Amino acid sequence: MSEPVIHVFNHRAMATHFQVRISGEENTYAAQTAQAAFALTDDLESKLSRFRAHSEIAHIAQLGVGETLRLTEPVFACLQVARRMEMATRGAFSVTAAALKTQPTKPLWSLIDNEFSIRCDSGRLEFDLGAIGKGFALDRMAEVLREWSCPAFLLVAGGSSVLAGDAPAEMAGWSCGLGDDHSPQRYGLKQCSLSGSGLAVKGQHILDPRTGSPSALRNRVWALTDMAAESDALSTACMILREPEINEVVQKDERWLVVLQEEKNWRHHGQRPVPPMA
Repeated sequence: MSEPVIHVFNHRAMATHFQVRISGEENTYAAQTAQAAFALTDDLESKLSRFRAHSEIAHIAQLGVGETLRLTEPVFACLQVARRMEMATRGAFSVTAAALKTQPTKPLWSLIDNEFSIRCDSGRLEFDLGAIGKGFALDRMAEVLREWSCPAFLLVAGGSSVLAGDAPAEMAGWSCGLGDDHSPQRYGLKQCSLSGSGLAVKGQHILDPRTGSPSALRNRVWALTDMAAESDALSTACMILREPEINEVVQKDERWLVVLQEEKNWRHHGQRPVPPMA
């Protein structure tokens, strides 16, 4: 049996390396599809990056208490996911964690659904979307690929986030490792996202939004969900949550699975079935 043809395309955005892998399509069409997805990523970066002076995130940081700002649909949608994940993780994930470096208390904000707006309730809204922004970009890229009728794909953002669509023909899933490409712990993924957070690259950099201090309790965490924005936020939160807290968080959503990595041991938490080994 011949191996399925997989077309691979690369792009630099959001201070990381994005990759699109497409199976089951002619190369020229796959390339056009990938470029459409990358164009969307560039547009999202212009809106979501705190390092872009004219981004919506930069404009949000200029709001005074009580002031509102109308947002574009993708920015509003990304912040909706961020707020939902902050509540689901008991505040262990928050896009305002970095604000505690410059403010004594965490700033407060509200979304006004019927106006597509955000309101500053207190403090200065210094948002750092970080990984959840990259995950959100993967989710929106997947929508582009499906609109272009390319359902068999794997999307990658750096070495920490992947989003799998349908598996290539004759394959059970996309082979993805927990760690580097040579990791012995590999899953066959389809229709799900896998994200990792850890200390290996940046050291003790993950802040506890509840205290403002670096508080990672472990070296590496992986999270599987249906959405890349969710898995990125969940893996970050589980770096600072105690294990009993992780159990309580993941039991609230049957789509979630958390994998704690300690040396060569992996422990699974959650109702989501563990993917088959690849």
